[in-house]
Amino acid sequence: MTVTTPTLRVATRRSLFWIIAGVFLVLIAAITLVINGAARGASTPFSATDPSPKGSKAIAEVLRQQGVTVTVTATLRDTERALAAHPSTLFLADPNSLLTAARLERIAAPAQHLVIAGPTFTQLRALAPDVRGAGKVSKASLAADCSVPAVRAAGSVTGTGSGLRLDPTSDATGCLESRSGVFSLVQRDTITLLGATAALSNEKVDERGNAALVLTLLGQDDHLVWYLPTADDAGLGGGPTIAQLTPSWVGPVLVLLIITALTAAIWRGRRFGPLVIENLPVVVRASETMEGRARLYQRGAARLHALDALRIGTVSRLAAACGLPRTATVTEVIDAVAGITARPAHDIRSLLIDTAPTNDRDLVRLSDALLELERAAVTALTPTDDRPKGE
Repeated sequence: MTVTTPTLRVATRRSLFWIIAGVFLVLIAAITLVINGAARGASTPFSATDPSPKGSKAIAEVLRQQGVTVTVTATLRDTERALAAHPSTLFLADPNSLLTAARLERIAAPAQHLVIAGPTFTQLRALAPDVRGAGKVSKASLAADCSVPAVRAAGSVTGTGSGLRLDPTSDATGCLESRSGVFSLVQRDTITLLGATAALSNEKVDERGNAALVLTLLGQDDHLVWYLPTADDAGLGGGPTIAQLTPSWVGPVLVLLIITALTAAIWRGRRFGPLVIENLPVVVRASETMEGRARLYQRGAARLHALDALRIGTVSRLAAACGLPRTATVTEVIDAVAGITARPAHDIRSLLIDTAPTNDRDLVRLSDALLELERAAVTALTPTDDRPKGE
């Protein structure tokens, strides 16, 4: 028996399907990540740097052309620093309520004017406790109905956004009423709560009086701080970081584990390429293979399986001795052997097919019977003159 070490080309051909499947899955995952990332980063509502339809870059650019200094901030610290530098109007859009009440009060105090887009429950409770949310508003147009200068300058605005209600004892001014007691703009002292958020978007700013409304609200001072809080601003702040909470021994242990893993990988890892440098044949004796298989059959008590292996070899040799084609059936082989040896066909069939050994003694007996049958067939087919003496 000859076994050859598979070459790299053969091994690659065998694994070609799995290689292609793996590459395909990696490509699908990469495309999905790119699409999802593009979808997440495609539009940022209220962003002064986003030119997409949902962004608000058009408003910021027009304010700059009108002489207003627009400072875009993304952290609470930068916002406080910008407010301390100049008297400024602060524009805040925090739809996810990332800022706590304490942080809202910290940035509202130094601002000359505060404009909040789409105020949430947390923002209303902290800065305007006499104002409550009133759900969504989806009217196409809202007419000016109060004395607030920005509203009078607009005339009418797009009503899409959220509504606000005033407590009966509130002294705030409600404007742009969409239904009884529901307003899309509320002004309380230096704080303006803007529920008509569609007026801030690039796609709606040029409709009706939207531009006049937002430009008047945000251009009240020479400096405007445009603040969109991020996840870094969430929480109370001042707490320990993950690095501070991590015990000092974690770092060295992680380094030791990484070194151990690399060492184990080098020690136990498989080599690339064939185990044998040259493609040399390895010769194994047939007797060793036979004995190995016999031990496996014996250990598993697979007597019938072992006998079947012997029967298959016997049938093949009998068919060749009788001159039958390779496609001959077992029945045809039985009939041919029965005609040659003058033995009953049912006895030969019982030996080649039907009889099952129940113990090792039966297996040995049937194996000997197979040898005897094959020997008898060969003897019957051998001419008398060519037979060895004694037969």
